[in-house]
Amino acid sequence: MDATTVKLVFSLTAVFIAIVLHEVAHGYAAYLCGDDTAKRAGRLSLNPLRHVDPFGTVFLPLVLVWSGTGFLFGWAKPVPVNFCRLEKWPRDMIIVSGAGIAVNFLLALLSAVLIRGADHLPDAVVVFALYFGLANLVLAFFNLLPIPPLDGSKLFFGWVRQPWAQKYVNAGRYGMAALIVLIVVIPMIGAAFGFDMPDPLGWYISQCLSWFGKLVG
Repeated sequence: MDATTVKLVFSLTAVFIAIVLHEVAHGYAAYLCGDDTAKRAGRLSLNPLRHVDPFGTVFLPLVLVWSGTGFLFGWAKPVPVNFCRLEKWPRDMIIVSGAGIAVNFLLALLSAVLIRGADHLPDAVVVFALYFGLANLVLAFFNLLPIPPLDGSKLFFGWVRQPWAQKYVNAGRYGMAALIVLIVVIPMIGAAFGFDMPDPLGWYISQCLSWFGKLVG
């Protein structure tokens, strides 16, 4: 395979694995906190086919590759969680909501450790570790955004016992529509008409990656 094909395969594989492990982490954390909804639905499995979302897992990453945004991310089918069954509120809600992000950061750190031992590893392993670490970081920082249905909306507002907070957290379809416009539609329109459209999401991700690089460097 040529370098471009290898990059594409490594990038998409890294994103896909990071997404699946992110969702499994949510379900397993919920199970440990008293809610077995995800377990009963078969969503604690590492079988990727159980987690594929046609748009977020397949279409969106491919569009981002095609558009040349410079970073990849996506999402899987959300793991079902019944927050009412969690044993301790709001602690368990915060644990479950943050579990996917925590796992992504952990995997990114493990990738960094692997890369530092590059002298003893095949080049292909080091390159994949680089893509895998980057995919996990992008996914973690993206999900920290306090926009429903992203995990950040629950971490920042899900524990607030106010009607406006619950309405905001539950407004997932509106938040998703806004994210799609921000991530896909605006950049595509700008590219089609030759405009240099502002990219606040790209700026945010690049700043987060720069901060993390300084932190572990």
